[in-house]
Amino acid sequence: MNNKEFRDDLISIIIPAKNEGSGLSQILPRLRQLYPHAEIIVVNDGSSDNTLNICGQYTVKIVTHPYCMGNGAAIKSGARVATGDILVFMDADGQHNPDDISRLISKYKEGYDMVVGARRNDSQASLGRSYANRIYNRLASWMVGKKIDDLTSGFRVATATKFREFVYLLPNGFSYPTTITMSFFRAGYPVTYLPIHANNRQGKSHINPLHDGLRFLLIIFKVGTLYSPLKIFLPISLTFFTAGLGYYIYTYLTEHRFTNMSGLLFTTSVLVFLIGLVSEQITSLLYSRGGQN
Repeated sequence: MNNKEFRDDLISIIIPAKNEGSGLSQILPRLRQLYPHAEIIVVNDGSSDNTLNICGQYTVKIVTHPYCMGNGAAIKSGARVATGDILVFMDADGQHNPDDISRLISKYKEGYDMVVGARRNDSQASLGRSYANRIYNRLASWMVGKKIDDLTSGFRVATATKFREFVYLLPNGFSYPTTITMSFFRAGYPVTYLPIHANNRQGKSHINPLHDGLRFLLIIFKVGTLYSPLKIFLPISLTFFTAGLGYYIYTYLTEHRFTNMSGLLFTTSVLVFLIGLVSEQITSLLYSRGGQN
Protein backbone atom coordinates (compact mmCIF):
# COMPACT_ATOMS: atom_id res chain seq x y z
CA MET A 1 0.00 0.00 0.00
CA ASN A 2 1.40 3.41 -0.96
CA ASN A 3 1.52 5.89 1.91
CA LYS A 4 -0.38 8.41 -0.22
CA GLU A 5 -3.39 6.12 -0.49
CA PHE A 6 -4.59 7.25 2.91
CA ARG A 7 -4.39 10.54 4.77
CA ASP A 8 -1.67 10.25 7.37
CA ASP A 9 -3.11 13.23 9.25
CA LEU A 10 -5.91 10.88 10.33
CA ILE A 11 -3.60 8.54 12.25
CA SER A 12 -2.08 8.90 15.69
CA ILE A 13 1.04 6.87 16.43
CA ILE A 14 1.34 6.17 20.15
CA ILE A 15 4.71 5.11 21.57
CA PRO A 16 5.10 4.32 25.29
CA ALA A 17 8.69 4.93 26.39
CA LYS A 18 10.66 4.39 29.55
CA ASN A 19 14.39 5.05 29.10
CA GLU A 20 14.18 4.32 25.38
CA GLY A 21 16.30 7.16 24.01
CA SER A 22 18.38 4.76 21.92
CA GLY A 23 15.38 3.19 20.19
CA LEU A 24 13.55 6.49 19.71
CA SER A 25 16.57 8.02 17.98
CA GLN A 26 16.14 5.36 15.28
CA ILE A 27 12.38 5.12 14.84
CA LEU A 28 11.29 8.77 15.18
CA PRO A 29 13.14 10.07 12.11
CA ARG A 30 11.84 7.15 10.06
CA LEU A 31 8.27 7.70 11.27
CA ARG A 32 8.42 11.39 10.47
CA GLN A 33 9.82 10.59 7.02
CA LEU A 34 7.05 8.08 6.28
CA TYR A 35 4.20 10.04 7.86
CA PRO A 36 5.03 13.77 7.82
CA HIS A 37 1.49 14.81 8.81
CA ALA A 38 0.70 12.08 11.33
CA GLU A 39 0.30 12.80 15.02
CA ILE A 40 3.16 11.07 16.85
CA ILE A 41 2.67 10.78 20.60
CA VAL A 42 5.53 9.67 22.84
CA VAL A 43 4.42 8.88 26.39
CA ASN A 44 7.44 9.41 28.62
CA ASP A 45 6.82 6.99 31.48
CA GLY A 46 9.15 8.46 34.08
CA SER A 47 12.33 8.14 32.00
CA SER A 48 15.69 9.10 33.51
CA ASP A 49 17.75 8.94 30.30
CA ASN A 50 17.77 11.22 27.23
CA THR A 51 14.29 10.23 26.05
CA LEU A 52 12.94 13.79 26.34
CA ASN A 53 15.97 15.26 24.56
CA ILE A 54 15.54 12.85 21.65
CA CYS A 55 11.83 13.66 21.37
CA GLY A 56 12.63 17.37 21.37
CA GLN A 57 14.54 16.95 18.11
CA TYR A 58 11.40 15.95 16.23
CA THR A 59 7.85 17.23 15.87
CA VAL A 60 6.12 14.94 18.33
CA LYS A 61 3.57 15.37 21.09
CA ILE A 62 5.04 14.44 24.46
CA VAL A 63 2.98 13.18 27.39
CA THR A 64 5.05 12.87 30.56
CA HIS A 65 4.30 10.78 33.63
CA PRO A 66 5.90 12.13 36.82
CA TYR A 67 7.02 8.60 37.67
CA CYS A 68 6.89 5.14 36.07
CA MET A 69 3.23 4.12 35.93
CA GLY A 70 3.55 1.12 33.62
CA ASN A 71 3.27 0.25 29.94
CA GLY A 72 -0.51 -0.03 30.04
CA ALA A 73 -0.85 3.32 31.81
CA ALA A 74 1.27 4.91 29.07
CA ILE A 75 -0.97 3.39 26.41
CA LYS A 76 -4.05 4.81 28.12
CA SER A 77 -2.50 8.27 28.42
CA GLY A 78 -1.63 8.26 24.73
CA ALA A 79 -5.06 7.03 23.64
CA ARG A 80 -6.80 9.74 25.67
CA VAL A 81 -4.93 12.64 24.07
CA ALA A 82 -4.82 11.23 20.52
CA THR A 83 -6.88 13.13 17.94
CA GLY A 84 -6.57 10.71 15.00
CA ASP A 85 -9.34 8.43 13.78
CA ILE A 86 -6.90 5.51 13.60
CA LEU A 87 -4.55 4.63 16.46
CA VAL A 88 -1.22 2.94 15.82
CA PHE A 89 0.57 1.43 18.83
CA MET A 90 4.23 0.44 18.69
CA ASP A 91 7.15 -0.04 21.06
CA ALA A 92 9.96 2.48 21.45
CA ASP A 93 12.75 -0.09 21.67
CA GLY A 94 13.22 -0.59 17.94
CA GLN A 95 11.57 -4.02 17.74
CA HIS A 96 8.76 -2.76 15.53
CA ASN A 97 9.60 -1.63 12.01
CA PRO A 98 7.87 1.65 11.02
CA ASP A 99 7.71 0.31 7.44
CA ASP A 100 5.19 -2.32 8.63
CA ILE A 101 2.64 0.33 9.63
CA SER A 102 1.46 0.73 6.03
CA ARG A 103 0.89 -3.04 5.82
CA LEU A 104 -1.20 -2.99 9.01
CA ILE A 105 -3.26 -0.04 7.82
CA SER A 106 -3.76 -1.64 4.42
CA LYS A 107 -5.25 -4.68 6.18
CA TYR A 108 -7.26 -2.43 8.48
CA LYS A 109 -8.82 -0.76 5.44
CA GLU A 110 -10.34 -4.12 4.46
CA GLY A 111 -12.96 -3.62 7.17
CA TYR A 112 -11.27 -4.61 10.43
CA ASP A 113 -11.42 -2.61 13.66
CA MET A 114 -8.08 -3.94 14.88
CA VAL A 115 -5.08 -5.38 13.08
CA VAL A 116 -2.28 -6.87 15.17
CA GLY A 117 1.29 -7.44 14.07
CA ALA A 118 1.94 -11.12 14.85
CA ARG A 119 5.58 -11.87 15.59
CA ARG A 120 7.03 -14.85 13.76
CA ASN A 121 8.60 -17.60 15.88
CA ASP A 122 12.11 -16.43 15.02
CA SER A 123 11.23 -12.99 16.41
CA GLN A 124 10.62 -14.15 19.99
CA ALA A 125 13.06 -12.82 22.59
CA SER A 126 13.70 -16.26 24.10
CA LEU A 127 12.63 -19.88 23.80
CA GLY A 128 10.74 -19.68 27.10
CA ARG A 129 8.72 -16.67 26.03
CA SER A 130 8.04 -18.34 22.70
CA TYR A 131 6.48 -21.37 24.41
CA ALA A 132 4.55 -19.16 26.85
CA ASN A 133 3.09 -17.13 23.98
CA ARG A 134 2.03 -20.33 22.22
CA ILE A 135 0.09 -21.37 25.33
CA TYR A 136 -1.59 -17.96 25.56
CA ASN A 137 -2.46 -18.01 21.87
CA ARG A 138 -4.00 -21.50 22.00
CA LEU A 139 -6.06 -20.71 25.07
CA ALA A 140 -7.32 -17.46 23.60
CA SER A 141 -8.09 -19.17 20.28
CA TRP A 142 -10.18 -21.77 22.13
CA MET A 143 -12.02 -19.05 24.04
CA VAL A 144 -13.02 -16.95 21.03
CA GLY A 145 -13.31 -19.72 18.45
CA LYS A 146 -10.88 -17.98 16.10
CA LYS A 147 -7.17 -18.47 15.56
CA ILE A 148 -5.13 -15.91 17.49
CA ASP A 149 -1.57 -15.65 16.25
CA ASP A 150 -0.06 -13.32 18.86
CA LEU A 151 -2.08 -12.42 21.95
CA THR A 152 0.61 -10.26 23.59
CA SER A 153 1.92 -8.22 20.64
CA GLY A 154 2.09 -4.48 21.30
CA PHE A 155 2.23 -3.54 17.60
CA ARG A 156 -1.31 -2.88 16.39
CA VAL A 157 -3.70 -0.57 14.56
CA ALA A 158 -7.19 0.11 15.91
CA THR A 159 -10.23 2.32 15.42
CA ALA A 160 -9.84 5.15 17.92
CA THR A 161 -13.43 5.39 19.12
CA LYS A 162 -13.73 1.66 19.68
CA PHE A 163 -10.37 1.40 21.41
CA ARG A 164 -11.36 4.12 23.87
CA GLU A 165 -14.51 2.19 24.78
CA PHE A 166 -12.30 -0.21 26.76
CA VAL A 167 -9.64 2.13 28.15
CA TYR A 168 -11.14 1.83 31.64
CA LEU A 169 -10.59 -1.96 31.52
CA LEU A 170 -6.89 -1.83 30.63
CA PRO A 171 -4.36 -2.68 33.36
CA ASN A 172 -1.39 -0.41 33.99
CA GLY A 173 1.13 -3.21 33.42
CA PHE A 174 2.38 -5.20 30.45
CA SER A 175 -0.75 -7.28 29.87
CA TYR A 176 -2.74 -4.52 28.17
CA PRO A 177 -2.55 -6.25 24.71
CA THR A 178 -4.38 -9.27 26.11
CA THR A 179 -7.12 -7.15 27.63
CA ILE A 180 -7.79 -5.01 24.58
CA THR A 181 -7.71 -7.99 22.20
CA MET A 182 -10.23 -9.98 24.20
CA SER A 183 -12.36 -6.86 24.69
CA PHE A 184 -12.64 -6.37 20.93
CA PHE A 185 -13.56 -10.02 20.41
CA ARG A 186 -16.11 -9.88 23.22
CA ALA A 187 -17.71 -6.78 21.71
CA GLY A 188 -17.94 -8.42 18.29
CA TYR A 189 -15.47 -6.06 16.60
CA PRO A 190 -13.51 -7.69 13.75
CA VAL A 191 -9.86 -8.42 14.59
CA THR A 192 -7.17 -9.97 12.41
CA TYR A 193 -3.42 -10.67 12.46
CA LEU A 194 -0.63 -9.85 10.06
CA PRO A 195 2.79 -11.58 10.26
CA ILE A 196 5.71 -9.27 11.08
CA HIS A 197 9.38 -9.70 11.89
CA ALA A 198 10.39 -8.11 15.19
CA ASN A 199 13.93 -6.74 15.43
CA ASN A 200 16.22 -7.10 18.41
CA ARG A 201 15.38 -4.45 20.97
CA GLN A 202 17.63 -1.47 21.66
CA GLY A 203 18.63 -1.08 25.30
CA LYS A 204 17.66 -3.16 28.30
CA SER A 205 14.36 -4.98 28.65
CA HIS A 206 12.03 -3.80 31.43
CA ILE A 207 10.59 -7.31 31.89
CA ASN A 208 11.84 -9.26 34.88
CA PRO A 209 11.79 -12.98 33.96
CA LEU A 210 10.82 -14.18 37.46
CA HIS A 211 8.42 -11.46 38.57
CA ASP A 212 6.77 -10.86 35.22
CA GLY A 213 6.87 -14.56 34.35
CA LEU A 214 4.61 -15.29 37.31
CA ARG A 215 2.46 -12.31 36.45
CA PHE A 216 2.09 -13.47 32.87
CA LEU A 217 0.64 -16.75 34.14
CA LEU A 218 -2.31 -14.69 35.33
CA ILE A 219 -2.92 -13.78 31.70
CA ILE A 220 -4.30 -17.27 31.20
CA PHE A 221 -6.99 -16.65 33.79
CA LYS A 222 -7.56 -13.11 32.58
CA VAL A 223 -8.23 -14.39 29.06
CA GLY A 224 -11.01 -16.59 30.41
CA THR A 225 -12.58 -14.04 32.73
CA LEU A 226 -12.45 -11.29 30.11
CA TYR A 227 -14.18 -13.26 27.40
CA SER A 228 -16.42 -15.91 28.94
CA PRO A 229 -15.78 -16.94 32.58
CA LEU A 230 -18.03 -20.00 32.34
CA LYS A 231 -15.68 -21.51 29.77
CA ILE A 232 -13.08 -21.64 32.55
CA PHE A 233 -15.24 -22.32 35.59
CA LEU A 234 -17.59 -24.91 34.06
CA PRO A 235 -14.87 -27.49 33.26
CA ILE A 236 -13.44 -27.01 36.77
CA SER A 237 -16.91 -27.48 38.26
CA LEU A 238 -17.48 -30.63 36.18
CA THR A 239 -14.11 -31.99 37.31
CA PHE A 240 -15.06 -31.65 40.97
CA PHE A 241 -18.52 -33.10 40.28
CA THR A 242 -17.06 -36.10 38.44
CA ALA A 243 -14.53 -36.67 41.22
CA GLY A 244 -17.30 -36.49 43.82
CA LEU A 245 -19.52 -38.87 41.88
CA GLY A 246 -16.70 -41.32 41.32
CA TYR A 247 -15.70 -41.25 44.99
CA TYR A 248 -19.32 -41.68 46.06
CA ILE A 249 -19.74 -44.75 43.83
CA TYR A 250 -16.51 -46.19 45.22
CA THR A 251 -17.45 -45.66 48.88
CA TYR A 252 -21.00 -46.87 48.31
CA LEU A 253 -19.75 -50.12 46.79
CA THR A 254 -17.05 -50.65 49.41
CA GLU A 255 -18.53 -49.11 52.56
CA HIS A 256 -22.22 -48.65 51.65
CA ARG A 257 -22.26 -45.00 52.76
CA PHE A 258 -22.03 -41.42 51.60
CA THR A 259 -18.81 -39.84 52.90
CA ASN A 260 -17.92 -36.28 53.87
CA MET A 261 -15.35 -36.16 51.07
CA SER A 262 -18.03 -36.83 48.47
CA GLY A 263 -20.15 -34.10 50.01
CA LEU A 264 -17.21 -31.68 49.95
CA LEU A 265 -16.49 -32.40 46.28
CA PHE A 266 -20.15 -31.96 45.29
CA THR A 267 -20.40 -28.71 47.27
CA THR A 268 -17.20 -27.38 45.71
CA SER A 269 -18.56 -28.23 42.29
CA VAL A 270 -21.71 -26.18 42.91
CA LEU A 271 -19.75 -23.24 44.37
CA VAL A 272 -17.33 -23.10 41.44
CA PHE A 273 -20.24 -23.16 38.99
CA LEU A 274 -22.02 -20.35 40.84
CA ILE A 275 -18.83 -18.26 40.90
CA GLY A 276 -18.54 -18.73 37.16
CA LEU A 277 -22.17 -17.76 36.66
CA VAL A 278 -21.78 -14.58 38.71
CA SER A 279 -18.52 -13.77 36.89
CA GLU A 280 -20.32 -14.16 33.58
CA GLN A 281 -22.93 -11.61 34.64
CA ILE A 282 -20.27 -9.18 35.93
CA THR A 283 -18.37 -9.49 32.65
CA SER A 284 -21.51 -8.70 30.68
CA LEU A 285 -22.08 -5.60 32.81
CA LEU A 286 -18.49 -4.45 32.31
CA TYR A 287 -18.78 -4.62 28.55
CA SER A 288 -22.18 -2.95 28.56
CA ARG A 289 -20.44 -0.01 30.25
CA GLY A 290 -17.97 0.20 27.37
CA GLY A 291 -20.20 2.19 25.08
CA GLN A 292 -20.81 4.77 27.82
CA ASN A 293 -17.12 5.65 28.32
